[in-house]
Amino acid sequence: MPCEGCMERDNVSSGATMEFILLGFSELLHLRVLLFFTFLIVHLVTLAGNMMVFIAVVREPSRPPMLFFLGQLSAVELCYTLVLVPKALLSLAVGGSPISMPGCAAQMHFFVALGGTECFLLAAMAYDRYAAVCQPLRYAALMGEGLCLRLALACALGAFAVALGLTVAVFRLPFCQPRRIDHFFCDVPAVLHLACAQGYAAELALLAACVLLLLLPFLLILASYLCIVVALLGVTSPVGRGKAFSTCISHLAITLLHYGCATFIYIRPKSSYSPARDKVVSLVYTNVTPLMYPLIYGLRNKEIRGILRKMLRRKKIGGLGHYQSCDVCVCGKF
Repeated sequence: MPCEGCMERDNVSSGATMEFILLGFSELLHLRVLLFFTFLIVHLVTLAGNMMVFIAVVREPSRPPMLFFLGQLSAVELCYTLVLVPKALLSLAVGGSPISMPGCAAQMHFFVALGGTECFLLAAMAYDRYAAVCQPLRYAALMGEGLCLRLALACALGAFAVALGLTVAVFRLPFCQPRRIDHFFCDVPAVLHLACAQGYAAELALLAACVLLLLLPFLLILASYLCIVVALLGVTSPVGRGKAFSTCISHLAITLLHYGCATFIYIRPKSSYSPARDKVVSLVYTNVTPLMYPLIYGLRNKEIRGILRKMLRRKKIGGLGHYQSCDVCVCGKF
């Protein structure tokens, strides 16, 4: 039986004036103020951390491949949080936020595209670790600047193409009244849950997107680390093995965080859809995970630590030079 509200399917087809309501955390109205300021603080710290890493990478003239990909990852995280969190904060502030159909489609497209770009970048970083550990003598030839640029461009273009196909497939569906999305952003399962008709094409597009954006990069990462493990088993020195493995820890931590949440949300039966549970997991990968990235890499990556120390030293020296010049001026007057 069709759901209530499908009688308005003719009105749905116009699309331009159609609106959804993002319910957000309307069931937690008594905690609205606390949640709002908590998310706001986390959002600002996330932006500051990723911006700091991105600026540090950009200001470094000679960037090794891992540092180059880390700068790309930070840029993706900056865009990722800006696409999702401001609307979520607005929803918390007013207890539910309207969003137009084009606005919802744009948010979904950029969310999927940026998340997919991140998956591809993690695969490129895994290949970099494979080249560094398994092919150390050929590392410079394998990971040249031209290849890194082409990989970064391919990651972005591939993810945006897949996201566009998925978004078009989802928003070709008719949607039932009331059009209330029980989420704080236009996530794919939450929007599909409002469809009046069986969206076989949209579900097939979602499956294809999961294979291309999640499964394929994960298999490439798994293959890279299997080669790394085999190579490390051949290293007789425990110190050498520990040093080689330590270069992979940060990337492994980021990969587990990203894929753990994404797998839970998207690679599962449709019957297990739970709005409340999805919102909690979404909070992790839209707020906690982007916050952890600069913390993990800032603490573990020696290049990032060195660049930040140099930036701080320049700032201190510049400040001392300013005060010294003022002292000279004052002495000259007297």
